[in-house]
Amino acid sequence: MEKINLFCLPFAGGSKYSYRLYEEHLPSFLNLIPLEYPGRGTRMSEPLKEDIRQLVNDLYQQVEHKIDKAPYAIYGHSMGGLLCYLLARKIREEGRMPPLHLFITGTSGPAALSRTEKKRHLLDKKSFIEEVRNLNGSPDEILQNDELLDFIEPILRADFKVSENYAHIRHEPLDIPVTVITGTREDMKHEDIRLWQQETHKPVDFRRMPGHHFFIFKYPYEIVSIIAKKLLVHHKSYQL
Repeated sequence: MEKINLFCLPFAGGSKYSYRLYEEHLPSFLNLIPLEYPGRGTRMSEPLKEDIRQLVNDLYQQVEHKIDKAPYAIYGHSMGGLLCYLLARKIREEGRMPPLHLFITGTSGPAALSRTEKKRHLLDKKSFIEEVRNLNGSPDEILQNDELLDFIEPILRADFKVSENYAHIRHEPLDIPVTVITGTREDMKHEDIRLWQQETHKPVDFRRMPGHHFFIFKYPYEIVSIIAKKLLVHHKSYQL
């Protein structure tokens, strides 16, 4: 029975281990493949990348030998959501088999990201850490541990720089179904979230879940269930 691969892209500061909770709830017809950015996790020895085009090319190199062998979808949270979309565009540019579906959580449409006024990566250390704390994405034991902070701060700064310097260019919309899930208490405007509809010809499925930016940690089962139900139509032989 052929499985559907689900490529998962980490959020800012994340690694390939960021979606371990998702793996615990995965149905048997899905195969979760977490991708890794340079400079963290299993690629700690490599230099960080601060250029979004370099990151997209890096991600493409990780998946290019897998995308023609089995059906697949792509998921990403926050910065990973933006990269999810850009990776799909890169795959289209290369003339390769497109993903069955894009799943994006915790981020506005790319057109809105271009006009962000926040440049958190330029803040001094104290202000930068306060911004990270406000996102409710890092445990206090990390934010209050100087050694851990010194370790993770350059990774977060590099990732924030990637997102905050992103300049959106309008392209022909994708022809791929997209599901966008955001938290009810996230710092983003409803109309900015809806801008995802500009990026695909298919109707976007917009959903909300209670919580701040990292609501995904509270609802791994629910998010995996949404993903599974969307992909189940592509896997007729799977029985619930």
